[in-house]
Parts: sequence; C-alpha cells; structure tokens
Amino acid sequence: MTQHQHFNAFLAERSAVPTLLCGHCRSILSRARIFRNQGDNHQDICCDTIGLCSADDCGAVNCCDEALAQVDNPERLFDIAS
Repeated sequence: MTQHQHFNAFLAERSAVPTLLCGHCRSILSRARIFRNQGDNHQDICCDTIGLCSADDCGAVNCCDEALAQVDNPERLFDIAS
C-alpha cells in the first residue's frame, strides 16, 4: 500500500492577487487544480479545500484551508485565473 504525503499550501506574500503555493515545492497552485474536497473530488485527507500541484516531479496534495483563511474573501480565489 502506498502512503500519500499531504502538505499545507500557503499564501504568497505581497502578491497583487491571492496566490496559493505548494507546501512541498513552492510552485503556484493552478486555480483549475484547487477544488472542494467533496463528492467525486474527495481525497482521503481531513481538509475542506484541496490543491493539487501540477509541477513536474511534484504532484503533491495540498490542504488549502489555512491559506484560504488568510484571504479576505476566499471565494474570490476561485474567480481569479492563475
């Protein structure tokens, strides 16, 4: 059985728009790969919002809850193209 490692995404400092970074490799998490952890998208991690890193040789699963809590309006993040 493969053990999956989860990371905590973090909010980029001094960014003009809310930008989440991978907690493993520090790459920008694409808006298209950030989703609610429910239904068909459910991952085995205790987290409401998941960000999948698309960087080569990473692919980490990131919990975005703490980072999104720092954004004034977290729903706004889903409206901004990354």
